[in-house]
Amino acid sequence: MFLLYNILLTLLAPLWAPYVYLKARRRKEQPNWAERQGKFPFAYVKGKHRIWVHAVSVGEVVAAMPILREIRKRLPSHEIVLSVTTSSGHQTARDKASDLYDHLIYFPIDVARFQLAALQTVRPDAVVVMETELWMNFLWAAKVMGARTMLVNGRISDRAYPTSLKVKFYYKALFRDLDRCLVQTDLDAERMQALGFATPEVLGNCKFDQAIEGLDADPAEWRLALGLSDKPVIVVGSTRGREEEDLVLDALGKVGFDKVSVVFAPRHIERAGELAAAVKQRTGGVALRSAGETGPVLVLDTYGELAKIYSVADIVIIGGGFENLGGQNIIQPLAHGKPVLHGPHMQNFRDVSEQALRAGASLACSTSDDLATEISSLINDRARREKMGAAAKMLISDNAGASVRYGDAIVEEVAKAKSRKSPG
Repeated sequence: MFLLYNILLTLLAPLWAPYVYLKARRRKEQPNWAERQGKFPFAYVKGKHRIWVHAVSVGEVVAAMPILREIRKRLPSHEIVLSVTTSSGHQTARDKASDLYDHLIYFPIDVARFQLAALQTVRPDAVVVMETELWMNFLWAAKVMGARTMLVNGRISDRAYPTSLKVKFYYKALFRDLDRCLVQTDLDAERMQALGFATPEVLGNCKFDQAIEGLDADPAEWRLALGLSDKPVIVVGSTRGREEEDLVLDALGKVGFDKVSVVFAPRHIERAGELAAAVKQRTGGVALRSAGETGPVLVLDTYGELAKIYSVADIVIIGGGFENLGGQNIIQPLAHGKPVLHGPHMQNFRDVSEQALRAGASLACSTSDDLATEISSLINDRARREKMGAAAKMLISDNAGASVRYGDAIVEEVAKAKSRKSPG
């Protein structure tokens, strides 16, 4: 399978190489193409112990932060090399996690010679991959260099699972170079077993631990900084396209833009301009956070602020689920004790969203009418908002602690690598 994978990778290079390049070109910040080829601005240092943590983009970087803290605390003499694939992930790591790694790099394209060059430079004791990002040549090169390999906070979405089953032979080959498979839920473990990993371990979702980020925010300071009035504040987070944005804007229009203050944060910052135009068309005006503007509807077109801005919300709307896109993470606003409204299509975050619905911390809305009705109801019922908020905080508290368990597992694997590398 390894040989076939690399033959196909070579033959199909005229197709995937332009795609990778053009996709990156659409980003505001371009990746470091030398690093994407496994050439890093640091060298192998004999006797230096390192751990390589790979987090694809913004969500994985943020989720990795409590695990990175555990590594720092438990293995202070180890250097941490953090890799990302996207420029937005790179910026998030620089802005939010600069004290949690020693080297920040772009992940090499999964060509054997690129990965081997990268691993020869880093020489990690352990490779830690966040959530789902498993690449055959990367794992192969890691094993060639004697590293222990781990998937942490692993999951397989409803959308990805049927396709993965069709290429089960690929996963079985891939898993031969994976030492530990540590996943979020029992369902994820069952799916990993079905794909060929014999002994996955369920350790929980570290995003519950990450959710404490931003809880030190002072709501009064943020209300002042954002120029918010005394009207109820609706924070809209992580919408993923024009249809979702229109649905939410329709609902807010039915509630009445004059009755609320809105902070609207699209999932991809590149969409901020189009969103701002849609808001202006409906309301006659719009404010942009990057320009230091304030107004009844503020589009958040900056990185790294949303986690704290949830603190000012009376109600939070989370996107990704109003269209059939799998949903977005609702844990952060729940940690702030905010009632959360989301769409019905939350399959990528099924476990969390179902727990929140059962706990009475969130509500699923299918249409703009449904969403408008729930917004109006919550605005007019403070006791209901407070009850949902208390349920949200309890849910986060009950699920905390996964990062400690992942930290334990990483320390165990590092010890195995060191003992194997030691003479005798």
